[in-house]
Amino acid sequence: MSQNFTLQPLLDLMRDRTDEATRQLGKLIAAEQNARSRLQMLEQYRAEYAERMRAGIAQGLTIQAINNYQEFLQRIDTAIEQQARQVQLSENETGRGKQHWQEQNTRMKAIDTLAVRHDEKLRAQENKQEQKLLDEFSSRQFSQRKIEGESD
Repeated sequence: MSQNFTLQPLLDLMRDRTDEATRQLGKLIAAEQNARSRLQMLEQYRAEYAERMRAGIAQGLTIQAINNYQEFLQRIDTAIEQQARQVQLSENETGRGKQHWQEQNTRMKAIDTLAVRHDEKLRAQENKQEQKLLDEFSSRQFSQRKIEGESD
């Protein structure tokens, strides 16, 4: 009696797409965290190196050594700027990934809602059929008892 949900292939496809979007979003979040970690590491390294330069100046570094420190700090600053741009790009990618996941999830839920309604409709039909059978059975038993009672 049970009818198949005609949109089941579409529901399966939407579940697969949502699962893939979930996996992709996980990768994007991990990449963003990795980019942030690298930026934080560069910033920490710069702070430590700048502190070494200050300590060296206090101990009487030569002009050449100070210039070397400053050049290296500029390189670190450039790397920090590049990494900050990478973090921004990664944040944008993650944002797009979240949006894609939400779209896929919304579509899947819409089809899933139809599947649930289909199942509920089938259950209601089955319950109605069962009730009808029970009513017929009860009616027959009542009629049978009535006939048996009249023959006594």
